[in-house]
Formats: sequence, structure tokens, C-alpha cells
Amino acid sequence: MLTYDLCLAWNWEYDLDFVQILEHTCRQKGLSLIQITPHSLDEMFEAVQKHQLQFRFFWDRASEVEERFLPLAKWALQNDIKWINHNHKAARTWNKAAMHYQLIHAGLHTPHTIILPSHREQAKLKEVDLSVLGNPFIMKPAHGSGGEGVVLEVYTFEDVLRVRQEHSGDQYLLQTKIIPCQINSHPAWFRNIYCNGSVYLCWWNPYSHIYIPLSETEEAENGFMSMREMVLKLAQICELDLFSTEIAYTSDGLFVVVDYINDEIDLRMQSHAQDGVPDHIIHDITDGLINLVLFAKNTANQL
Repeated sequence: MLTYDLCLAWNWEYDLDFVQILEHTCRQKGLSLIQITPHSLDEMFEAVQKHQLQFRFFWDRASEVEERFLPLAKWALQNDIKWINHNHKAARTWNKAAMHYQLIHAGLHTPHTIILPSHREQAKLKEVDLSVLGNPFIMKPAHGSGGEGVVLEVYTFEDVLRVRQEHSGDQYLLQTKIIPCQINSHPAWFRNIYCNGSVYLCWWNPYSHIYIPLSETEEAENGFMSMREMVLKLAQICELDLFSTEIAYTSDGLFVVVDYINDEIDLRMQSHAQDGVPDHIIHDITDGLINLVLFAKNTANQL
């Protein structure tokens, strides 16, 4: 039987650069990597089922958007394979309504929010006092990623009734539109990445989606160390190995978590895509995840 240290299931063509770095890092650290793509899925999964192939760690970057990969992910769950971003932990973050309550309970600031039941659960909705949200406000379904279903400018209760039918089986979050203050010509909006204990703070323009790493000097001079602590608190809540989160700093001095936890983060490199992740962070992420696999392997060998 062939045994690999890490199995990566992936299906997005723009992951190629990252996958090549991952492959190189595995070789450097003496770990074996097997890739399962849509082209090789049937053959590889058959080998797994026949006990001709196995792996110690599994990273699923495919099944959320391509159902063909679900049996492979299910097999990994049933056979107690270790995961990068374990499916059960990731699934807990997919419901923004549930995550909202967890963040509030943990003492983190979020936009003022009203959570509505799904249209399917409660078709007729009594009029809600929307004045606390300001005008306009934002509506987003509790599930979905990449901005799917998000409406950035909602004004009236009639708008709410119309929008909530677009994803009729899902709850909706109605949220105050957060306006960041300006710091050194930057909108104080940040997209921060957590990976295996490390935190990467980045300015992130919500309009251009361009990352600019926050320097240690900027972090210290602006008193942003508490934002790093917020990301670590989010990591404790979700228990994921890798995720991103968006945090805005407002004119009244509050850090507000505006996009809670994204477990399937875009790993395109900035050198190849203007709105990609800075290259050095991609390399650090790769090292962090491979060190996770290496530590688990070394620990198992010592037992």
C-alpha cells in the first residue's frame, strides 16, 4: 500500500502556483504529497477504497464547490484521517448567524445585527424596526461565501421582504454598514490571515481588494496590537488551522469584525494576481501548514 503524508484535493486552476510551492516545501521537509484533481479523482478514490493508497493528512479544497469530491471527504472523515481545517470545525463557521452569537459571547465587536428566520420557515414577517441599523444597511444570507447573495445597500422593509426570498431557505443577517476611518491615506479596513498560530495583518481595500501588509511600526504606532489578539480569539472560537477575517477600525475607536471567518481562502499570489495574497505570506502559510503535518508525523513516530 502506498502511504502519503498529505493528500491535497483541489480543483481551482488558480491554485496551481500555491500547489507548486506546497509540493516544493514538502520535498524540502521530507514529506510526501499526493494531489487529487478532477482529472485523477476517480482513479485515486478507487485506489483508496481498495486499500492500495492511503494518506495521513487531508486538505479538502474541492468538495465545497464540486460534489464529485464529497465521497473522498466522507471517506477521510469515516477513517479518522487528520485534516487541515477539519470538515466538522469548518462547517460550524459556515452559518454566519450562529457565528455572530459566538463572537458576541466572546466579547468581540460586530456590526449591529438583526437576524431574520428563513422565508421558508416564516413566510410572513412582522414589520421590524430597522432604524437601529442606519440607512442604507446590508443584507446577507447566513450561508455562502465570496459575497454570494450579499446586498450592500438596503433601504426599506419592502426591500428586506424582497431580498430574503432570493435565498428562501436561509436565515438573513441585516447589518449596519460599517464605515472605516482613514489612516495614512488607507481606509482602516483589514483582511487578516491566521495560519497555525501565526497572524498576518494586512490593509485591505474593500473596493480594490488589494492587500498591503501592515508593518510592525504601523501596528505599534496605531495601537493595533489588539487586532492581532482579536484574530487569535477567533482562532480559539473556530479551531481552524487556516482562515481569513475582515476587521474594520471605526472613527469611535472600535475594531469591528465585519466578515467573520472564511475557511476557503483565496491563495492566489500577488505577483501573479493584483488582488492576490502577498507572496511572502503565501510562503509562510505553506511552511506553517507543512510544519503542522511534520509535527504530527514526528509525534506519531515517537509513540
